[in-house]
This record gives sequence, structure tokens and C-alpha cells, in this order.
Amino acid sequence: MAVETDVLDELRRLRTRVPRLAGSLAATVDGLVLAHDVPGTEPEGLAALTAAALGVAHRMTDAAGRGDFRELMVRGAHGYIATYAAGTTAVLTLLADDRVNVGRLHLEGRRSGARIAELVDARIGPGGGRHADRPAPGDGAPDPADRSRPIGTLPVRTPQRPTHRPRTGG
Repeated sequence: MAVETDVLDELRRLRTRVPRLAGSLAATVDGLVLAHDVPGTEPEGLAALTAAALGVAHRMTDAAGRGDFRELMVRGAHGYIATYAAGTTAVLTLLADDRVNVGRLHLEGRRSGARIAELVDARIGPGGGRHADRPAPGDGAPDPADRSRPIGTLPVRTPQRPTHRPRTGG
């Protein structure tokens, strides 16, 4: 059985466990759809936006020194979008109505994310994806969150001298 079928089965079970869940999508961290149950939504576009949000979330957790990305929650006027890490190669994005039990959404989203991670890692293998070049936590590498650096600081670009000489009024 293909990993896509197994992941889709997990997404369907998730919908039965979370009342007011409007849709779910499993994708790679690079934005490729693994499986989806998102009626009325373009899954490829949602997967691409999830990958973009994931990139920002990784930068935010790094800049704030809060460790590896775990989850991201966005609340709109008509509901929630929750994204959960599903191992190192995949993410789970859930769309929920505005009256969803957010605690239940988190509980079941985290469980399904862990299950999807098992399914994907068994088929694809752990350690792939966009952030595979980062050292794993606890592998003896220096801590990427330098506590002496102020939160949110970025490298400063040094202006370069122009390659041409400015004209003079002559």
C-alpha cells in the first residue's frame, strides 16, 4: 500500500475524531501534496502556502531561541488553520470552523502529525526535506539559537563602493 493511501486514511480518521474539522492536508516541507481532504480548497496552493508559512515559522523559532518548529496556528474571521510538524519531511495542515474545540484540535492534530511522520519516515526515510542540512538537536553541534543575539536581529549588509566613478560637472 502506498504512503499516500495510508496518509489519506489517517486524514479521514482525523475528521471523524474532530468535530467541526473542515479539511486536512499532509504535504512535504517543500510544498508537495502527499494526501488531502480539503473540499472547496485547492490542495496544491494550500501546500505551497503551508511551505512558505513553515519557512517563516522556522525563522521565528530560530530568532526567538525557542527550539525546533512544532506547530503554527492562524485564526481568521471564519475559523482556524493549524499546521503541525509531521517528522522532518512532512507537515499536517488542518482547516477548522470558528467554533471548533481548539484543545481537541491540538490534541488530535499532534497525534495525527506523529502518525503521519511514522508513515512517511517508513517510506521515504527521516532526515530529508528543506531543513535536512540543519544539525539534529543533541548531536554535539553548537546551539543554533545564540542567546547573546537580540531577538529578531538579522545580518547587516555593508554598503559597497560604486564600481564606477561619479561624473563631475565638467
